[in-house]
Amino acid sequence: MYIENLKFSLWADFIERDYLDNEFKELIDKGIINGATSNPAIFKNAILNSPAYKEQLAALDGLTPKEKYEAVAIYDIRKAADILKPLYDKGDDGYVSIEVDPFLCDDARATVLEGKRLFNAIDRENVMIKVPATEAGYTAMKELTAVGIPVNATLIFKKSQALSCAKAFSEGTKRYGDSVDTVISIFVSRVDAKIASLGISDNLSGIYNSADIYAAIELMKVEGCRALFASTGIKDKSLPVHYYIEKLLAYNSVNTAPIDTIMAYYNNGAKEKALPIPNDVIKAHFEKVKSAGINFDDVLNEQITGGLEAFKDAFKDIMEAL
Repeated sequence: MYIENLKFSLWADFIERDYLDNEFKELIDKGIINGATSNPAIFKNAILNSPAYKEQLAALDGLTPKEKYEAVAIYDIRKAADILKPLYDKGDDGYVSIEVDPFLCDDARATVLEGKRLFNAIDRENVMIKVPATEAGYTAMKELTAVGIPVNATLIFKKSQALSCAKAFSEGTKRYGDSVDTVISIFVSRVDAKIASLGISDNLSGIYNSADIYAAIELMKVEGCRALFASTGIKDKSLPVHYYIEKLLAYNSVNTAPIDTIMAYYNNGAKEKALPIPNDVIKAHFEKVKSAGINFDDVLNEQITGGLEAFKDAFKDIMEAL
């Protein structure tokens, strides 16, 4: 736990083989991070740009592109899980996430089958299967937690998505008969970047939207489920690098961030709780957004669609390169 009294965790939003062998271990040993996340875009950058994968890929000649990708990704996720296992064993998170094929986002049955297959192939209990928050995804979340598989619900921009995830986790864990660790990943900085492009550049919409969603998740009181703040690297270069960690510091939450963001927060960030934010403050801000002629719901819907497409594009790029 990065801040014990707040039950606040800090996870690295990065996976790459050389990093796992070096800096990753150092960050864990120093108590700076206690978990990790990945997504298709992260693996795209690692596999296509790092020389660390050339030897393994050469040995995988003859496999399909997806088989090659999974072999590489499973190796890295398994390695990360092993490094994090001592934290997991003492109840200090120690999770690493891997996302299902984003092209399955509208197929519940295929998502469940792939989630189970990946979890079994990695064969590490401290792995979370990452599932996009779509209608099919909610069904998959319920089915995966119903068999005890930890799940990271991803690409959450709206409160309705978060509540659907929490409901799926509640129903799934009831069927399982025990608590299952889950997180609901709320995307932050992409919202501010879009709102800035529409004329409001105070970098508060992402914060207030996330704070509102966090409060809703906490009210659901689903055992083992926490809010996770994602997309916390800054888009506005005038902001402190650690802005979205500091401004979203909350009890019983996780923040997953790029390494430079984590180190900036570790060295200079305030450690005082920032959430909850009063509801009247949040409402007043979004009245301001509305009065500027911005339909915030449309903005969020656009971000959901764009986020899915970005992950699909990254996955497609990996498949074409392999």
